[in-house]
Amino acid sequence: MLKKYRPVTPGTRQLLLPMHEELTRVEGSRATVKPNKNLLLPKRRTSGRNNNGHITCRHKGGGHKQHYRIVDFKRDKEDIPARVASIEYDPNRSAYLALLNYADGEKRYIIAQQGLKVGATVQTSAEPPFHIGNCMRLKHMPLGSTISCIEMRPGKGAKMVRSAGMSAQLMARSGGYATLRMPSGEVRMVNEDCKATFGAVSNPGHNLRVEGKAGRMRWKGVRPTVRGVAMNPVDHPHGGGEGKHKGNIPQTPWAMFTRGYRTRSLKKSNKFIVKDRRKK
Repeated sequence: MLKKYRPVTPGTRQLLLPMHEELTRVEGSRATVKPNKNLLLPKRRTSGRNNNGHITCRHKGGGHKQHYRIVDFKRDKEDIPARVASIEYDPNRSAYLALLNYADGEKRYIIAQQGLKVGATVQTSAEPPFHIGNCMRLKHMPLGSTISCIEMRPGKGAKMVRSAGMSAQLMARSGGYATLRMPSGEVRMVNEDCKATFGAVSNPGHNLRVEGKAGRMRWKGVRPTVRGVAMNPVDHPHGGGEGKHKGNIPQTPWAMFTRGYRTRSLKKSNKFIVKDRRKK
């Protein structure tokens, strides 16, 4: 659910933020529970620089200090039930995290699915039930299932459909491969021994949020972006000129074509793509 703020200041005039009602709170307080210290790692910022100190990714820098949460993407504890202890916020991704307490005493974070509640039991198994949050190989899932956190290669961990609100659909199986409809509209084949999780990813309202002011983006580590047409010709291919033009052939500051120009490596194979996302 989203909250629209009263326009009492310029920064709240367009502000639209999620209320995070699904997150677990400290009893008797609105504060969210603190993350598990054993599952945290220090996160060092590079601010878009490489090992030589040169900027290789622009518009990055500053922002609030963060810790990285160790997330279990492999879900390799099979046939061991786990109870959902809490649903938590993660500053490193758009989706929520679920803290699992396994029956053998181990604790792990996973990406939370929509509808996953505190106290629910999930596990990685080849047997039913097909509940939200349960992990299973694609060859054991019923056709038509809504899934997320999908592996590209068996045992390598979830790589696809991990963003807030995203989900894919299991359409068919044949010849050792499962056919999936991805959130982009692409239809592709994946090895049926790859694992996936039932349900769509949590926090579906993430794409509707409006930050409201530039300062909120600075808290997130995003620095200002200057338009190329506002620069001089020495600084950008779009720069210079007496009138407003030069933006009709979009280019990067290094004169590489952009906006619609395909950047996918030609070395990559397309044999597993059944239907391209651009084709209707």
